[in-house]
Amino acid sequence: MDNLSNISVIKDVLARHNFTFSKALGQNFLVNPSVCPKIAEMGNAKKGFGIIEIGTGIGVLTNELAKRADKVVAIEIDDRLMPVLAETLAEYDNVKIINADVMETDLHKLIAEEFQGMDVAVCANLPYYITSPILMMLLEERLPIKSVTVMVQKEAGTRLCAPMGTRDMGAVTVAINYFSVPKLLFNVSRGSFMPSPNVDSCVVRFDIRDKTPEGVTDEKFFFKVARGAFSQRRKTLSNSVSSSMGIDKSIVNQAIEQSGLPASVRPEALSMEQFITFSEALRKLI
Repeated sequence: MDNLSNISVIKDVLARHNFTFSKALGQNFLVNPSVCPKIAEMGNAKKGFGIIEIGTGIGVLTNELAKRADKVVAIEIDDRLMPVLAETLAEYDNVKIINADVMETDLHKLIAEEFQGMDVAVCANLPYYITSPILMMLLEERLPIKSVTVMVQKEAGTRLCAPMGTRDMGAVTVAINYFSVPKLLFNVSRGSFMPSPNVDSCVVRFDIRDKTPEGVTDEKFFFKVARGAFSQRRKTLSNSVSSSMGIDKSIVNQAIEQSGLPASVRPEALSMEQFITFSEALRKLI
């Protein structure tokens, strides 16, 4: 269906289906006609690829993905959108809509059944309130995918794509860099959506690593240390990890010393290799 980024067309479609926006689901539909083509082109929507879309809205991005990729499987939690999508995506025979919660969907099974012989990528305009859980699920599941391209809140995107060892990084930065190579693609103003959110957005892409960094013997413990390190952002690594993980400070300090780090080092100063070295030293001491 053409002109899906035209506000009058959107309002007409939604009115005919008696659709109202859900704040609980964080629904903000894209109305800027230039954004979705860029997401599709930068998000690996091309010949030879199958795309998993998370959250369809009324199908603006889905349309652009379907024009370019071999197949699109879109997962949409809001059953009220099913008749809307049946209308807006009627012209495409390479689109499948699944009415489900992506957090409760077996994506390994979905990929095996729907994308045989294709490379796979994920594209999504994610609700702000569930950005991190969805991203971590996509990465931790070690899905056979090439990339994850998502629209997120601008502040979140800055942290997700922050280089290791810089002031903007946080626990999620460690996880993102462990599984992928992140890149901030472009910014999207709040006026690009209907209804307009209170913050600006950005589009980021995570190119999945063929291999995760070496040296981690217990991933759950490694990520627990990362979360603990950034639980109190203005404190030293020693204070944050000791208080958040309930480990005697002398043990944490011993791990810091064994890792060749300054006693007063702050977590945002650590590289990936230093985080791994510290985590492994701490694991062996407790």
